[in-house]
Amino acid sequence: MKSIEQIAAELQGYDPQALSATAVNEFLSRLVTPVTDTEELGIFDALDRVLAQDVISPVSVPPHDNSAMDGYAFDGRQLRAGEALTLTSVGTALAGKAWQGSVGAGQCVRIMTGAIMPTGLDTVVPQEFVKAEGDAITLPAGLLQPGDNRRQLGEDVMAGQPALQKGERLTPAALGLAASLGIKTVQVMRRLKVAYFSTGDEILSLGEAPREGAVYDSNRYTVFGLLTRLGCQVIDFGVVRDEPALLEAAFRRAAAEADAIITSGGVSVGEADFTKTMMKQLGDVAFWRIAMRPGRPMAVGRIVTEDQRETGRFAAGPPQGETAPSGGSEPRAAGSVGAILFGLPGNPVAVMVTFLAFVRPALLQMMGCSRQAPPLLRARSAEAIRKKPGRTEYQRGTVSYGADGSLQVRTTGNQGSGVLSSMVQANGLIVLHHSQGNVAAGDEVDVMMFDGVI
Repeated sequence: MKSIEQIAAELQGYDPQALSATAVNEFLSRLVTPVTDTEELGIFDALDRVLAQDVISPVSVPPHDNSAMDGYAFDGRQLRAGEALTLTSVGTALAGKAWQGSVGAGQCVRIMTGAIMPTGLDTVVPQEFVKAEGDAITLPAGLLQPGDNRRQLGEDVMAGQPALQKGERLTPAALGLAASLGIKTVQVMRRLKVAYFSTGDEILSLGEAPREGAVYDSNRYTVFGLLTRLGCQVIDFGVVRDEPALLEAAFRRAAAEADAIITSGGVSVGEADFTKTMMKQLGDVAFWRIAMRPGRPMAVGRIVTEDQRETGRFAAGPPQGETAPSGGSEPRAAGSVGAILFGLPGNPVAVMVTFLAFVRPALLQMMGCSRQAPPLLRARSAEAIRKKPGRTEYQRGTVSYGADGSLQVRTTGNQGSGVLSSMVQANGLIVLHHSQGNVAAGDEVDVMMFDGVI
């Protein structure tokens, strides 16, 4: 397991005081490792879980050549360029059972969608394209090619081949595919355990009376939502005051119970340094200033308990005489070393942006997922956007269709890092890359869409 210093030495031009967004993701990809524990789940319980092994198909799909249309099946070799074709229907093939007759030259079989193709027949003409007179049907010239409208055996999945691969998240479509193969259970990675707490004396929990200079904690709820959508097991530690003993207890319990720890607040220059001090004391941690907006301050590393330092094994639970916080969990399996730390800034939008840009891909990697970064959508900017090269900006935007039918995006207005309402109004983040400058109206930009992410 590499230290922060060792990983930093591997990255060309690593500068913790001016780190690009690309360098952050590259660093995190080297820091985190996937969990190894697995479990077997029924299909109904496996939605969004990550496959721990390939799903090998026990059957071929479809299991036989069959018709993709209601129509007439015939031998496609009878087709002649520029000529109509007249055939005589000698029976009907229904879905669910094989037709037992035989078909000769100049003959065809009426066939239903999904019915097995009779022996020697390879082409289907849809019924709406033929002229029928009694048992005789006529196909117009140039309508078909041999093999049209036939589904071939195993064209979807072939028996003995992987239908789903290790590292895939089980989407609704993947669940349906597994079920279509007759598979009742799948082997998946265990849920990732993520502990979260907000820090700061100015933070109010819901239910507390307002007081001067204090704000209600929103980060706790946005991070909970982001982690839950990701399929993590969330361990909620609530709000931890800026007191060394409380911070130490929270970090120690989190390191014992969770695979990853997320905090918000306490990592900016000029803030009370209790949180930073405790991070340094309990783990191997780097403090970054990222060339980005919103965001910039971030802490990453690995937090361990005393028991982990001494034995490499996790403690049996909270420190003696203390009780686990609400939402706690059983300690992780012995043998793991440390919980990955993500210390995020305190401003609400900055928390969500840094989570989406950096933490989410890292957590997906820890979950064993093979696809970590969402694809970026291209859309035309409906307005001019000012942007300085040398930092990555994530502006809240709304994607819609323009008058010409093309995708366009415009900002939600005020891009302040504390304007959480702008995240509600947006359906994606306009990603203005590190070297990119000003954007003119009509220029194409990248957008990280929220759908399927948060």
